[in-house]
Amino acid sequence: MKRDSGYNTKQKEKLLEYLMKNKEKHTNVQEISAFLSAEGSSMGVATIYRQLDRLVEQGLVRKYAFDGKTCACYQYIENEEQCRSHFHLKCLGCGRLIHLDCEHLADITRHIEEEHEFSIDYSQTVFYGRCSDCRSKD
Repeated sequence: MKRDSGYNTKQKEKLLEYLMKNKEKHTNVQEISAFLSAEGSSMGVATIYRQLDRLVEQGLVRKYAFDGKTCACYQYIENEEQCRSHFHLKCLGCGRLIHLDCEHLADITRHIEEEHEFSIDYSQTVFYGRCSDCRSKD
């Protein structure tokens, strides 16, 4: 029994390791599952979801559910406060996630809050497009 506990701990460590190595992009359960299988630490999809939910509760991972139709994506966050106060750019080519700290968007946010009495949820503020690396490959 103790052996299984250690195995699960290794799986959890591998999961967190994957998220930390890929903190610049959103990742999904299928990508995580494929990584864990390749590492010899396969974990059931339901278990991955449970572990991700725990990491979200602990504030280590942010969950993004963009359109309610596609599967949720996850991202390791080092500084949750920082991630609560800016927009994101998502590259449709490579999947990279760019944290966008831009004073122009801060002005827009203030305008929306003051003039329209509307509070923005930064976990839902993603602009989609192509990064400069992917555009240069086209």
